[in-house]
Amino acid sequence: MAAPGGAAEGETERLSELLEAGWRLLDEVEAGAEPSSGAPSVQSKVQRGIGLLERAARAVAELDLFSRQEEVEEVASADLRFMLVPALLGALVLRQVGPERRMEHLRRARASFLDFLRLCQDYGLARLALPRHGYGPDDDPGQPGPSGQRRRGTGPGAEEASLVAMAAARQAKIERYKQKKEMENRLASLKTSIDSGQAEEEQIREYYLVQITKWVSVSLEEIESIDQEMAILSRRDALKQVSRRSSHPPRPPMKPFILTRDAAQAKVFGAGYPSLATMSVDDWYEQHRKRGVLPDQGISQTATVGTEEQQKDAEGGQAKEEEESVWKAREWDDWKDLHPRGYGNRKNMG
Repeated sequence: MAAPGGAAEGETERLSELLEAGWRLLDEVEAGAEPSSGAPSVQSKVQRGIGLLERAARAVAELDLFSRQEEVEEVASADLRFMLVPALLGALVLRQVGPERRMEHLRRARASFLDFLRLCQDYGLARLALPRHGYGPDDDPGQPGPSGQRRRGTGPGAEEASLVAMAAARQAKIERYKQKKEMENRLASLKTSIDSGQAEEEQIREYYLVQITKWVSVSLEEIESIDQEMAILSRRDALKQVSRRSSHPPRPPMKPFILTRDAAQAKVFGAGYPSLATMSVDDWYEQHRKRGVLPDQGISQTATVGTEEQQKDAEGGQAKEEEESVWKAREWDDWKDLHPRGYGNRKNMG
C-alpha cells in the first residue's frame, strides 16, 4: 500500500536519486560499443549500478509502495517509475561477466524479471502467462515452456503442433518488435517535455506507463534468452560430468607372456617351438664385437693365426707321408735284391 500522499518526501527524494543514478549507468552501458564487454570500465559501471538499484529495491520494500490489493489508478504518478527497479536490476545483472558464475547471474536476472512481471500482472498492466519457474534438460517436453510455448513431443501430430507453436512465437515476436518501436518513438517525444520541466502530471504518468509496457516486452525476451542459455549450460555441465566419470587412470603396461592351452601342456610340450631365445640381438652383437668377428671388423687375428697353424700341420703331415712311402719303396727294392724269385720254394723243385 502506498503511503498517504505518496512516499515520504525525504525518502522519496533519496529513492529517486538511487533510481535515476542506476538507470543512467544502465543507459551508459547499453550505449557503449560492447554492452556485455568485460572491460574494467564497463564492469565498474555495472557493479555500481547493481549496488544502487539493490539499495533502491530495499527502500521500495521498506516503504511498502506497492500492494496487490490496490489498482494502478491508486498509485501516484511519481511512484510509478519505482515499479521499474526489478527490471533495471535484472538488465544490469545480465551484463556481468564471469563464466564460473554465469549460471548464478542468469538465475538472479531471471528472478528479477519475474518479480517485475508479477508486479505488473498484479496491477493489470500486463495480461500474460508468466513463464514457468526454472528450466532444465529434464523438463517435460509436452508441458508449456518459456513464453507459454509447448516443447516438442513424440505423440501423433507433435510435429504439426510444434510448427504451429513456432509460427505463433514468431508472430508474437514481430508484434512485440513493432510495439517496441512505437513505444520508443512515444517515449522520445514525452521525454523532451519531461526534461524541460514543462510536462504535466498526465504526461509524466503516461511516460512511466509506456516505460513499464516497454520493459514488460523486454523482460519476456530476456527470460526467453535466459532459458535457452541455461539449457545450454546445463547440458554442458552434464557432458562434463559424464566425461569425468568415463575417464580412467592410465593402466600400467602389461608384461609379455606366452599363450599356452594350459600349464600342464606348457610343462610337457614347452612353449610350442624349439627353444626360447637365450640372448637379445644387442647381446649377440656385443659378444661378437668383443671377439672381433663382425663383418665390418674384417677377419680377426685369432682366426688368421688358427688358419696358418692348420695349414702348416697339413703340409707337415703330407711331407711325412711322402717320406714314409719313399722309405717303403727302397726297402722293398732291397728285399727283392736279396731274395730272388723262388727263393723259399725248396720242396717243390721241379
